[in-house]
Amino acid sequence: MFFRTTLLGLLGAFALLSALTPAALARGSARVAALQVALRASGAYAGTVDGIAGPGTAAAVRALQRRRGLRVDGVAGPRTLRALGGRWRHPYGGRPMRAGNGGLDVAALQFKLAAHGFPSGAVDGSLGPRSMRALRRYQVWAGLRADGVAGPGTLRALRAPPARSPVRLLRPARAPIGDRFGPRGNRLHGGVDFPAAAGTPVTAAGFGTVAFSGYDSGGWGNLVIIKHRFGLRTFYAHLSANLVSTGSRVAAGQRIGLVGATGFATGPHLHFELLLRGASIDPLSAL
Repeated sequence: MFFRTTLLGLLGAFALLSALTPAALARGSARVAALQVALRASGAYAGTVDGIAGPGTAAAVRALQRRRGLRVDGVAGPRTLRALGGRWRHPYGGRPMRAGNGGLDVAALQFKLAAHGFPSGAVDGSLGPRSMRALRRYQVWAGLRADGVAGPGTLRALRAPPARSPVRLLRPARAPIGDRFGPRGNRLHGGVDFPAAAGTPVTAAGFGTVAFSGYDSGGWGNLVIIKHRFGLRTFYAHLSANLVSTGSRVAAGQRIGLVGATGFATGPHLHFELLLRGASIDPLSAL
């Protein structure tokens, strides 16, 4: 059974996790996330796909039950899951997942891939081209055969905790932390935001070589990327000005840019990302 536990029971289990780190809590449960995706598709849930069985998820289950004439008990049991439709019948781990597959298992897979640093855009329960690229990239990263099939080996690898930074880094801006690494809507926010006034200095989080300094038309605006040791790269986006050039060496704490709102930004802030051998990891694991 994919989801026998009551949402109240899951809330109790979540409370037991309170001693874990914030990064661990932010990952949530892939099975709960899959249920949230299915509820979103049914129009019963409009919250964040975060894998946390909170009041919003419980209310969505009850709303679906009322709509389908079921007993309104907040339990996502067999009858409630059937009410979601046949597309959502597959439990996680019940089959190898391939291109074109859809269901609860695919939604759980997308959530796990995003938590491990390989987001595929929207977590929507459909194994389309973007999800296939994310799956293959993760398989390469994990040293698996990149066959695009989420079979037992891939699912075993995804049981490991997400990677953390192998080194400590300096805070890149004297500013408070805004949005953190983790779910945002049904997507992953892949970095940490530092809201600050335009023109606030941005400094290198560690020593390294500037791999890119220029304008990114994909949404990051003025962007600096620094290559560090251990396959680590740091990204500094939405800058109002870049103060270093591609190929230059930088020291930890050296000024490399100024806070701005270029690219897809609603206001001045620094968007700071951390990639380890291509996997997005929580920057707060390094700062």
